[in-house]
Amino acid sequence: MEKEKIIAVQNLTKKFGDFTAVKNISFDVYKGEIFGFLGANGAGKTTAMKMLIGISNPTSGKATVAGFDVKENSEMVKKNIGYMSQKFSLYDDLTIKENIQFFGGIYGLSRTEIKSKTESLVKELQLETIINSLVGSLPLGWKQKLSFSVALLHEPKIVFLDEPTGGVDPITRRQFWEMIYSQAYKGTTIFVTTHYMDEAEYCDRVSIMVDGKIEALDTPKNLKKHFKVDSMNEVFLKLARNVE
Repeated sequence: MEKEKIIAVQNLTKKFGDFTAVKNISFDVYKGEIFGFLGANGAGKTTAMKMLIGISNPTSGKATVAGFDVKENSEMVKKNIGYMSQKFSLYDDLTIKENIQFFGGIYGLSRTEIKSKTESLVKELQLETIINSLVGSLPLGWKQKLSFSVALLHEPKIVFLDEPTGGVDPITRRQFWEMIYSQAYKGTTIFVTTHYMDEAEYCDRVSIMVDGKIEALDTPKNLKKHFKVDSMNEVFLKLARNVE
């Protein structure tokens, strides 16, 4: 059975004046896949992601996300995706309950849906006793889990995670990846950027960007085999040296 494409990118390019941040990249992502989008700071991955979530227009090339063209139909792209930024997107000066209700409203859920989703989310994360606490008072790991859950409130087809585990401890990182696995198992596509190369091992496939281009794209197992190394960190180092 042919896999369903949820993201299709052809020759996508982004220029800022004379500088080309993203250079003619092409790739597909499939339904229910955990797709790792890797690269060092400045490699172009955040710029590429901004085009895919409909907040930055490509200079040239084409991309569809959840069946919608990112340039022609960016509003429909936004309605069909979830997004969790590096800073977790939540409002520190609102309570847990208020954050859930606020984002539920932004995502266009009805009052009944927001009430139901709030109850199930709080129960799932075991936050019943602190539902009226300010988000700013939560430990980083709890903010991370709540932010991920809020990005899924409207049951999007795809969720984009931009460096979601930055600054949290290894145990919390592992717990967060268990949440990612659980969601992918339900059929949600996960598009994740990270600079932690050990996290690349958790992805179904990874692409590695170097200097605005995708220099490798495959399963972690195949990439390690191709480069004759034992870890994704070594794959990345070899690629970076080859491009230099």
